[in-house]
Amino acid sequence: MRIVRMGRHALKTANAPAQTEVRIHREGTNILILLFLVLAALNVPVWLFMPPYVIPGIFTAISVVFYLFVFNFFRCPKRNYRGERDDHIVSSVDGKVVAIERVYEGEYLKSEAIMLSVFMSPLNVHANWYPCDGTVEYVRHHRGRFLSAYLPKASTDNERSTIGIVLTNGERITVRQIAGAMARRIVTYSRKGHKADIDGHLGFIKFGSRVDLYLPLDAEILVEMKQGVRGGVTPVARLGRKKENNNRQ
Repeated sequence: MRIVRMGRHALKTANAPAQTEVRIHREGTNILILLFLVLAALNVPVWLFMPPYVIPGIFTAISVVFYLFVFNFFRCPKRNYRGERDDHIVSSVDGKVVAIERVYEGEYLKSEAIMLSVFMSPLNVHANWYPCDGTVEYVRHHRGRFLSAYLPKASTDNERSTIGIVLTNGERITVRQIAGAMARRIVTYSRKGHKADIDGHLGFIKFGSRVDLYLPLDAEILVEMKQGVRGGVTPVARLGRKKENNNRQ
C-alpha cells in the first residue's frame, strides 16, 4: 500500500466540482412535504391560542431551524467529475477519511484488500456516487445493528449493503454502505448488470453513516487520514500502480 500526499494546489483542483445546480434528492421529497404540513399544523394553534407573541415566535423559529436542517440534509448537488477516469477511484460520498488499512474482504473480493472508509456527519450530503466506471457484478443487503459508524465492528455488524464493481480494465472493487447510530435506512439503486458511472448515484443513506471502499493491494492511495473528501469529486486512489512500476523495470 502506497500513500501519496497531494499538494494543496492539486487538492483544490481535484475538489473543484462542476456543480451547476443543487436540488432536493428524491429520497427527501415526500419527507419534506410531510414535515412541512406537520410543522404548519403545530404552529397554527400555537399562534391562535398562546399569546403573547414571544412563545409562538420562539416555537416558529425552532420549527424553521429544524426544517432547514432536514432540508439541508436532503440537498443533492449535480456533479460532473473532471479528472482522470482510467484506473482512478473517486470518493463515493462527502465526509472525512476515518480508516485506511489492510483487511480481508470475504464477501465479494474474497481476498485481502485496502479498506478506505469515509464517515458522513448529519451535515454532509448523503447521496452516494459510484467510485469508478465499470459494471455492477454483485449487490447484497445485510440486516444488522446500528452501532456508531466510527467503530471498526460497524463494517461487519451494522445494517449494510455491499456492491461489487468490475472496472473497465478488469479490476474489481467493493463498495459498502453502512448504517450508523442515526442512519436507519440504506437505499441502494445498484442492481447486478447495471453500468457504474462516476457521475451517477448508487444509493442514499439517511442521517449520518459511513461508506467503505475495498481496493486491490497495489492501489496507490491519494488521500490521508482525517482528510475531507467530496463524493463524485475527490480522487482517493489509483489502481495498478505497482504493476505499472514492475513493468517499467
